[in-house]
Amino acid sequence: MSGLKVGAVVITMGNRPDELRALLDSVAKQDGDRVEVVVVGNGSPVPEIPEGVRTVELPENLGIPGGRNVGIEAFGPSGRDVDILLFLDDDGLLAQHDTAELCRKAFAEDPELGIVSFRIADPDTGVTQRRHVPRLRAADPMRSSRVTTFLGGANAVRTQVFAEVGGLPDEFFYAHEETDLAWRALDAGWMIDYRSDMVLYHPTTAPSRHAVYHRMVARNRVWLARRNLPALLVPVYLGAWVLLTLVRRPSRPALKAWFGGFREGWTTACGPRRPMKWRTVWRLTRLGRPPVI
Repeated sequence: MSGLKVGAVVITMGNRPDELRALLDSVAKQDGDRVEVVVVGNGSPVPEIPEGVRTVELPENLGIPGGRNVGIEAFGPSGRDVDILLFLDDDGLLAQHDTAELCRKAFAEDPELGIVSFRIADPDTGVTQRRHVPRLRAADPMRSSRVTTFLGGANAVRTQVFAEVGGLPDEFFYAHEETDLAWRALDAGWMIDYRSDMVLYHPTTAPSRHAVYHRMVARNRVWLARRNLPALLVPVYLGAWVLLTLVRRPSRPALKAWFGGFREGWTTACGPRRPMKWRTVWRLTRLGRPPVI
Protein backbone atom coordinates (compact mmCIF):
# COMPACT_ATOMS: atom_id res chain seq x y z
CA MET A 1 0.00 0.00 0.00
CA SER A 2 1.13 3.57 -0.70
CA GLY A 3 2.97 5.56 1.93
CA LEU A 4 0.47 8.42 1.87
CA LYS A 5 -0.05 9.91 5.34
CA VAL A 6 -3.63 10.14 6.56
CA GLY A 7 -5.02 12.46 9.24
CA ALA A 8 -8.55 13.09 10.45
CA VAL A 9 -10.47 16.17 11.56
CA VAL A 10 -13.49 15.91 13.84
CA ILE A 11 -15.40 18.95 15.10
CA THR A 12 -17.60 18.66 18.16
CA MET A 13 -19.93 20.76 20.27
CA GLY A 14 -19.08 18.51 23.23
CA ASN A 15 -22.63 17.21 23.51
CA ARG A 16 -22.10 13.66 22.16
CA PRO A 17 -19.22 12.25 24.23
CA ASP A 18 -20.18 8.58 23.82
CA GLU A 19 -20.60 8.86 20.05
CA LEU A 20 -17.34 10.80 19.77
CA ARG A 21 -15.48 8.11 21.69
CA ALA A 22 -16.94 5.39 19.46
CA LEU A 23 -15.90 7.31 16.33
CA LEU A 24 -12.36 7.79 17.61
CA ASP A 25 -12.16 4.08 18.46
CA SER A 26 -13.21 3.23 14.88
CA VAL A 27 -10.46 5.52 13.52
CA ALA A 28 -7.88 3.94 15.84
CA LYS A 29 -8.80 0.49 14.46
CA GLN A 30 -8.00 1.41 10.85
CA ASP A 31 -5.58 -0.90 9.05
CA GLY A 32 -2.17 0.39 8.03
CA ASP A 33 -0.26 3.31 9.50
CA ARG A 34 -1.85 5.19 12.38
CA VAL A 35 -4.31 7.93 11.48
CA GLU A 36 -3.49 11.04 13.51
CA VAL A 37 -6.66 12.77 14.73
CA VAL A 38 -7.41 16.36 15.68
CA VAL A 39 -10.66 17.05 17.54
CA VAL A 40 -11.83 20.67 17.43
CA GLY A 41 -14.11 21.87 20.23
CA ASN A 42 -16.23 24.36 18.31
CA GLY A 43 -17.03 26.88 21.05
CA SER A 44 -17.11 24.17 23.72
CA PRO A 45 -14.68 22.05 25.74
CA VAL A 46 -13.69 18.73 24.20
CA PRO A 47 -15.03 15.75 26.22
CA GLU A 48 -12.63 13.17 27.61
CA ILE A 49 -10.99 11.37 24.69
CA PRO A 50 -8.35 8.66 24.19
CA GLU A 51 -4.70 9.48 24.81
CA GLY A 52 -2.80 10.52 21.69
CA VAL A 53 -5.68 12.42 20.10
CA ARG A 54 -4.85 16.10 19.68
CA THR A 55 -7.41 18.76 20.59
CA VAL A 56 -8.08 22.41 19.80
CA GLU A 57 -10.69 24.27 21.85
CA LEU A 58 -12.17 27.39 20.26
CA PRO A 59 -13.66 30.13 22.46
CA GLU A 60 -16.61 30.54 20.09
CA ASN A 61 -18.51 28.44 17.56
CA LEU A 62 -17.03 29.23 14.13
CA GLY A 63 -19.56 27.10 12.30
CA ILE A 64 -18.88 23.87 10.44
CA PRO A 65 -16.50 25.22 7.76
CA GLY A 66 -14.69 27.49 10.24
CA GLY A 67 -14.19 24.63 12.69
CA ARG A 68 -12.95 22.29 9.98
CA ASN A 69 -10.55 24.91 8.66
CA VAL A 70 -9.00 25.15 12.14
CA GLY A 71 -8.61 21.37 12.06
CA ILE A 72 -6.90 21.53 8.67
CA GLU A 73 -4.39 24.12 9.91
CA ALA A 74 -3.62 21.96 12.95
CA PHE A 75 -1.81 19.72 10.43
CA GLY A 76 0.33 22.63 9.24
CA PRO A 77 -0.50 25.27 6.59
CA SER A 78 -3.21 23.77 4.33
CA GLY A 79 -2.76 20.47 6.20
CA ARG A 80 0.63 19.82 4.54
CA ASP A 81 1.91 17.55 7.36
CA VAL A 82 -0.31 14.80 5.89
CA ASP A 83 -1.30 13.82 2.35
CA ILE A 84 -4.97 13.07 3.00
CA LEU A 85 -7.43 14.40 5.56
CA LEU A 86 -10.59 12.57 6.61
CA PHE A 87 -13.50 14.74 7.78
CA LEU A 88 -15.89 12.81 10.01
CA ASP A 89 -19.05 13.78 11.91
CA ASP A 90 -18.66 13.30 15.65
CA ASP A 91 -21.75 11.06 15.80
CA GLY A 92 -20.55 8.90 12.91
CA LEU A 93 -18.62 5.63 12.95
CA LEU A 94 -16.31 4.13 10.34
CA ALA A 95 -18.03 0.85 9.43
CA GLN A 96 -14.93 -0.99 8.19
CA HIS A 97 -11.27 -1.24 9.25
CA ASP A 98 -9.95 -0.69 5.72
CA THR A 99 -11.36 2.79 4.95
CA ALA A 100 -8.05 4.62 5.45
CA GLU A 101 -6.24 2.04 3.32
CA LEU A 102 -8.87 2.34 0.57
CA CYS A 103 -8.31 6.11 0.64
CA ARG A 104 -4.54 5.69 0.33
CA LYS A 105 -5.03 3.33 -2.62
CA ALA A 106 -7.58 5.58 -4.37
CA PHE A 107 -5.45 8.71 -4.16
CA ALA A 108 -2.21 6.89 -5.03
CA GLU A 109 -3.70 5.29 -8.15
CA ASP A 110 -5.45 8.42 -9.48
CA PRO A 111 -3.31 11.59 -9.41
CA GLU A 112 -6.30 13.67 -10.58
CA LEU A 113 -8.45 12.57 -7.64
CA GLY A 114 -8.87 15.42 -5.13
CA ILE A 115 -11.85 14.45 -2.98
CA VAL A 116 -13.66 11.23 -2.04
CA SER A 117 -17.21 11.25 -0.69
CA PHE A 118 -18.08 8.28 1.52
CA ARG A 119 -21.42 6.47 1.62
CA ILE A 120 -23.43 7.31 4.75
CA ALA A 121 -25.57 4.45 6.07
CA ASP A 122 -27.89 4.09 9.04
CA PRO A 123 -26.17 1.81 11.61
CA ASP A 124 -29.37 -0.12 12.35
CA THR A 125 -30.95 -0.51 8.91
CA GLY A 126 -27.97 -0.05 6.60
CA VAL A 127 -30.11 2.29 4.51
CA THR A 128 -28.48 5.23 2.70
CA GLN A 129 -30.76 8.25 2.37
CA ARG A 130 -31.20 9.54 -1.17
CA ARG A 131 -29.94 12.99 -0.13
CA HIS A 132 -26.65 11.38 0.96
CA VAL A 133 -25.80 10.30 -2.59
CA PRO A 134 -24.16 13.41 -4.10
CA ARG A 135 -25.56 13.18 -7.64
CA LEU A 136 -28.90 13.69 -9.38
CA ARG A 137 -29.28 10.00 -10.27
CA ALA A 138 -29.28 8.80 -6.69
CA ALA A 139 -31.58 5.78 -6.84
CA ASP A 140 -28.72 3.28 -6.41
CA PRO A 141 -26.48 4.27 -3.48
CA MET A 142 -24.30 1.21 -4.10
CA ARG A 143 -23.06 2.58 -7.44
CA SER A 144 -19.76 4.43 -7.15
CA SER A 145 -19.14 7.22 -9.66
CA ARG A 146 -17.50 10.54 -10.43
CA VAL A 147 -19.56 13.33 -8.86
CA THR A 148 -19.60 17.12 -8.62
CA THR A 149 -19.89 17.58 -4.84
CA PHE A 150 -19.39 15.60 -1.64
CA LEU A 151 -20.75 15.00 1.87
CA GLY A 152 -19.24 17.28 4.51
CA GLY A 153 -19.10 14.87 7.45
CA ALA A 154 -17.92 11.78 5.59
CA ASN A 155 -15.14 12.46 3.14
CA ALA A 156 -11.42 12.47 2.39
CA VAL A 157 -9.53 15.34 0.74
CA ARG A 158 -6.04 15.39 -0.72
CA THR A 159 -4.37 18.24 1.19
CA GLN A 160 -2.82 19.52 -2.03
CA VAL A 161 -6.35 20.67 -2.94
CA PHE A 162 -6.40 23.06 0.04
CA ALA A 163 -2.94 24.35 -0.89
CA GLU A 164 -4.18 25.14 -4.40
CA VAL A 165 -7.73 26.44 -3.92
CA GLY A 166 -7.97 27.32 -0.21
CA GLY A 167 -10.12 25.88 2.54
CA LEU A 168 -13.83 25.85 3.20
CA PRO A 169 -15.66 29.22 3.16
CA ASP A 170 -15.77 30.35 6.82
CA GLU A 171 -18.60 32.82 6.20
CA PHE A 172 -21.05 30.06 5.17
CA PHE A 173 -21.17 28.77 8.80
CA TYR A 174 -23.50 25.91 7.82
CA ALA A 175 -24.77 24.55 4.45
CA HIS A 176 -23.29 24.34 0.93
CA GLU A 177 -19.68 24.86 2.04
CA GLU A 178 -18.81 21.49 0.49
CA THR A 179 -20.15 22.47 -2.93
CA ASP A 180 -18.22 25.73 -2.81
CA LEU A 181 -14.98 23.81 -2.24
CA ALA A 182 -15.97 21.15 -4.78
CA TRP A 183 -16.57 23.70 -7.54
CA ARG A 184 -13.24 25.42 -6.84
CA ALA A 185 -11.45 22.05 -6.86
CA LEU A 186 -13.08 21.00 -10.13
CA ASP A 187 -12.19 24.38 -11.65
CA ALA A 188 -8.55 23.71 -10.70
CA GLY A 189 -8.62 20.36 -12.51
CA TRP A 190 -9.29 17.97 -9.61
CA MET A 191 -11.88 15.18 -9.71
CA ILE A 192 -14.32 13.96 -7.04
CA ASP A 193 -15.45 10.36 -6.48
CA TYR A 194 -18.40 8.93 -4.59
CA ARG A 195 -17.35 5.56 -3.15
CA SER A 196 -20.04 3.20 -1.91
CA ASP A 197 -17.44 0.89 -0.34
CA MET A 198 -16.17 3.59 2.06
CA VAL A 199 -18.91 3.70 4.69
CA LEU A 200 -19.64 5.97 7.63
CA TYR A 201 -22.44 4.79 9.89
CA HIS A 202 -24.60 7.75 10.92
CA PRO A 203 -28.10 7.87 12.47
CA THR A 204 -30.81 8.86 10.01
CA THR A 205 -31.66 12.54 10.50
CA ALA A 206 -33.39 15.39 8.68
CA PRO A 207 -31.30 18.48 7.90
CA SER A 208 -34.31 20.68 8.71
CA ARG A 209 -33.86 19.76 12.40
CA HIS A 210 -31.54 22.77 12.59
CA ALA A 211 -33.49 25.94 13.42
CA VAL A 212 -31.48 28.02 10.96
CA TYR A 213 -31.66 25.44 8.16
CA HIS A 214 -34.01 27.19 5.71
CA ARG A 215 -32.43 30.64 6.06
CA MET A 216 -28.83 29.46 5.71
CA VAL A 217 -29.56 27.05 2.87
CA ALA A 218 -31.09 29.91 0.86
CA ARG A 219 -28.50 32.52 1.81
CA ASN A 220 -25.58 30.25 1.07
CA ARG A 221 -27.13 29.10 -2.23
CA VAL A 222 -27.03 32.74 -3.38
CA TRP A 223 -23.49 33.17 -2.06
CA LEU A 224 -22.42 29.98 -3.84
CA ALA A 225 -23.67 31.33 -7.16
CA ARG A 226 -22.30 34.85 -6.63
CA ARG A 227 -18.85 33.49 -5.70
CA ASN A 228 -18.44 30.77 -8.31
CA LEU A 229 -20.69 30.96 -11.37
CA PRO A 230 -20.20 32.90 -14.59
CA ALA A 231 -22.51 35.95 -14.48
CA LEU A 232 -24.76 34.48 -17.18
CA LEU A 233 -25.55 31.42 -15.07
CA VAL A 234 -26.24 33.13 -11.73
CA PRO A 235 -29.91 34.02 -12.46
CA VAL A 236 -30.50 30.66 -14.18
CA TYR A 237 -29.15 28.66 -11.24
CA LEU A 238 -30.96 30.69 -8.58
CA GLY A 239 -34.19 30.83 -10.60
CA ALA A 240 -34.17 27.03 -10.82
CA TRP A 241 -33.76 26.76 -7.05
CA VAL A 242 -36.60 29.20 -6.37
CA LEU A 243 -38.87 27.02 -8.54
CA LEU A 244 -37.66 23.79 -6.89
CA THR A 245 -38.28 25.26 -3.44
CA LEU A 246 -41.83 26.28 -4.35
CA VAL A 247 -42.56 22.87 -5.91
CA ARG A 248 -41.51 21.17 -2.66
CA ARG A 249 -44.22 23.20 -0.86
CA PRO A 250 -42.50 23.91 2.46
CA SER A 251 -44.53 25.23 5.38
CA ARG A 252 -45.32 28.95 5.50
CA PRO A 253 -42.72 29.65 8.27
CA ALA A 254 -40.09 27.64 6.37
CA LEU A 255 -40.84 29.49 3.14
CA LYS A 256 -40.65 32.84 4.92
CA ALA A 257 -37.26 31.89 6.40
CA TRP A 258 -36.07 30.67 2.99
CA PHE A 259 -36.95 33.88 1.18
CA GLY A 260 -35.45 35.89 4.05
CA GLY A 261 -32.20 33.99 3.56
CA PHE A 262 -32.43 34.41 -0.22
CA ARG A 263 -32.70 38.17 0.22
CA GLU A 264 -29.83 38.14 2.73
CA GLY A 265 -27.67 36.33 0.17
CA TRP A 266 -27.97 39.29 -2.19
CA THR A 267 -27.51 42.05 0.39
CA THR A 268 -24.52 40.72 2.36
CA ALA A 269 -20.87 40.12 1.50
CA CYS A 270 -20.22 36.61 0.17
CA GLY A 271 -16.42 36.63 0.08
CA PRO A 272 -14.21 36.77 -3.03
CA ARG A 273 -15.78 36.17 -6.44
CA ARG A 274 -13.84 33.78 -8.67
CA PRO A 275 -16.15 32.61 -11.46
CA MET A 276 -15.39 29.15 -12.80
CA LYS A 277 -14.16 28.67 -16.36
CA TRP A 278 -16.69 27.70 -19.01
CA ARG A 279 -14.79 24.46 -19.53
CA THR A 280 -15.56 23.67 -15.86
CA VAL A 281 -19.25 24.30 -16.57
CA TRP A 282 -18.98 21.77 -19.40
CA ARG A 283 -17.14 19.33 -17.14
CA LEU A 284 -19.90 19.59 -14.52
CA THR A 285 -22.47 19.01 -17.27
CA ARG A 286 -20.65 15.92 -18.56
CA LEU A 287 -20.51 14.60 -14.99
CA GLY A 288 -24.30 14.78 -14.87
CA ARG A 289 -24.90 17.96 -12.90
CA PRO A 290 -24.71 21.21 -14.86
CA PRO A 291 -24.40 24.18 -12.48
CA VAL A 292 -27.93 25.36 -13.14
CA ILE A 293 -29.54 22.99 -10.62
